[in-house]
Amino acid sequence: MRYALESVVARGGGKYAYIDGYRIGGKTGTAQKVENGRYLVNNYIMSFMAVVPANDPKAVLYLAIDNPKNTALLSSYTTAPIARRILLDIIDALDIPRQENAIEKVKQWDDPVYYTVPNVIGMSVKEATRALYPLEVEYTGNGDKVIEQSPNPNEKVKSTSKVRLLLGN
Repeated sequence: MRYALESVVARGGGKYAYIDGYRIGGKTGTAQKVENGRYLVNNYIMSFMAVVPANDPKAVLYLAIDNPKNTALLSSYTTAPIARRILLDIIDALDIPRQENAIEKVKQWDDPVYYTVPNVIGMSVKEATRALYPLEVEYTGNGDKVIEQSPNPNEKVKSTSKVRLLLGN
C-alpha cells in the first residue's frame, strides 16, 4: 500500500506534492457535497492525504479544503501544492533524512530540469567548465585550480542555477 501511495505522488495525481530526495506517499480526493439528498452544484471538498517517508512513516498529513473558489475542480491542482509546502516544514521539523531508491517522478514538459553537481575541486578551469556543462559557472580568485565550490558536490540544482568556484594554486 505504501508503494502505491508513493506511486501516486511520483507518477499520478499527487505529483505536485513530490519532493526530490524524499519518499512521499499520498492520495488526492475530490468529493461533491450533498444537501437534502441532492448533490450540490459546484460545491466540493478537495483533500490530500500524505505520509513521509512512505517506506517508514514518521508523519501523516491530511489536508481538506471546503468548497475552494477560482480553481480547477481537481484536488491534484488544489491541495497537493499546499500539502507539499507543509510536508517541507514537517521534514525540517522532524529532521527527516533524504533517502535513496525513491520512485522517480515522471517528468512533464514544464518540470524544472535538475543536475547533480560533480566534484570539480582540484580541476583546471577548462576541466571544471566542461564537467559542469550546461550549468552557468562563476569564477573568483586567482589561480588555475578549483579549491572550493558551491553548491557542494552531489547536490541537485536546477538547470538555471549558478555554480561558484574559487580558484587558487
